[in-house]
Amino acid sequence: MRMRSQNRYYLELLNFLRKKSKEADAPIWRRVMELLERPKRRRVAVNISKINRYTKEGDIVVVPGKVLGSGSINHKVIIGAYDYSVTAYKKLKDSGCVILSIKDLVEKYPKGSGVKIIV
Repeated sequence: MRMRSQNRYYLELLNFLRKKSKEADAPIWRRVMELLERPKRRRVAVNISKINRYTKEGDIVVVPGKVLGSGSINHKVIIGAYDYSVTAYKKLKDSGCVILSIKDLVEKYPKGSGVKIIV
C-alpha cells in the first residue's frame, strides 16, 4: 500500500502547481510538481555550488526540493525552492540573492518564461 504525505503545506503546493500550470498554460510548473511528487528518499537536493555553476547574474531558478549549503555563490540570482538548509539560507542572503518559496515564485512568474529548473 502506498503512503501519501500528510504534510498539508506540501499537498497544497502540489495542487497549486497543478492548477497554475493549467491556468497559465505553463508546462514548467507541471514538471516542478512531478519532481516534487517523488517519494521523499528520491527528492531533489541541490548544493549552492551547483546553482553557482549553472546560473549567471540575474537568472531565475527553481529547485523542486531542498537547497543545501555546500559551496558558495558569487552572483545574485532569484531562487525559489521547497526548502532551504540553515547554512544555504544564510549564504544566499549574504550574497544578495532573492529567496522565495516555490508558491511565491509561481505567483511572480506565472508563465514560467526564463525560469531554470535545477535538479
